[in-house]
Amino acid sequence: MRVLATAGHVDHGKSALVRALTGMEPDRYEEERRRGLTLDLGFVWTRVGEETLAFVDVPGHERFVPTMLAGAGPVPAVLFVVAADQGWQRQSAEHLAVLDALGVRHAVLAVTRSDLADPGPVRADAVERLAATSLGKAPAVAVSAVTGAGLDDLRAELAAMAGRLPVPDTGADVRLWLDRAFTVRGHGTVVTGTLGTGTLRVGDRLVTGDGPAVLRVRGLQSLHEERTAVGAVARVAVNVHGPGADSLRRGQVLLTPDRWLRAEVTDVRVTGEPVADLPRSVTLHIGTAAVPVAVRPLGPDTARLTLRRGLPLRAGDRAVLRESGGGRLPCGVTVLDVRPPGLARRGAGRARAAELDIMTGRPDAAAELRRRKLVRRADLRAMGVPAPGDPVAGDWLADPARRAPPRWPGSAGHRRPSGA
Repeated sequence: MRVLATAGHVDHGKSALVRALTGMEPDRYEEERRRGLTLDLGFVWTRVGEETLAFVDVPGHERFVPTMLAGAGPVPAVLFVVAADQGWQRQSAEHLAVLDALGVRHAVLAVTRSDLADPGPVRADAVERLAATSLGKAPAVAVSAVTGAGLDDLRAELAAMAGRLPVPDTGADVRLWLDRAFTVRGHGTVVTGTLGTGTLRVGDRLVTGDGPAVLRVRGLQSLHEERTAVGAVARVAVNVHGPGADSLRRGQVLLTPDRWLRAEVTDVRVTGEPVADLPRSVTLHIGTAAVPVAVRPLGPDTARLTLRRGLPLRAGDRAVLRESGGGRLPCGVTVLDVRPPGLARRGAGRARAAELDIMTGRPDAAAELRRRKLVRRADLRAMGVPAPGDPVAGDWLADPARRAPPRWPGSAGHRRPSGA
């Protein structure tokens, strides 16, 4: 299975397009169908060639950008929609900024309503705008959900994009961001989300990002089919049982136990806007979570974020910073350090900025050991950094340059053997 999100301005035909592609209704609420306006996330799927494509259909209205972020956050690819009769609009720009901030690299552009206006100028403009972002030069197709024109070409481009997506790591630790939670009579709590890495199995134990309570996976579905195991990437519905299951909601997360650290302070690299221009209070969006954070600038493009609620973050994670109310375009962050040192001493901020300047967000075990001197192997793995070697004692890893040199016979403190 391949999972992708829709993106684009309100009333540009995202839901109508995926409805035409899949034959399924993405709008779950009567009010959405009555108003012709998507208010929440919708989920539909279809078979294209050898691939099953699942779509997370997002709302395009400016009031629902946080909902769009929850839909697009865990998804590796996008179907970007611009209407031929309206062209580029405000939420086209904001949705594109979100995708760029998240580092999404795979997209197909659909120019809808090609039966109402010449799609050529709009297609050329949109292709150029997408090319200036992480999406690069995306294939573009003019379509009409009303007449069906271009739908076969769009399916072919979607199938080709699906073939280019990276192969997920089904053996990785599970981090399932929740986008829905509801109760099914006789079964209890069911949550849904996009499984980006790892594998879920019936009988698994999972923990939430907010506490140590263990939940058991009682049942699994993917695309309405009962499963005993589901590997990434996939849309999943998980029937969970245990303490606190009935309080789960969108924005929370289910995790492999003992494999994640809960970060309440993190150092990041910011893209899209100078750090000095950021408000001191913004919202961090990652996965389906939206958490207020305080921003402390460190370098020209690095900052320390203090989260109001701890999250399971790892080095290299991509996320979005957005001002409440959307007064400016969102910017991106790359997580550099989820266990940063304190900055209490004079000059500590400047020293830390210099240290962050050479960090890339790509896991580097040797560099982490140099910085930390001594660290538990389990903590290093939970930060998203593979252990570089064997522990020196118990579960502890040490920077080789800081280890004490061997004390050979004849050195200070040792008696030289007789006859030497």
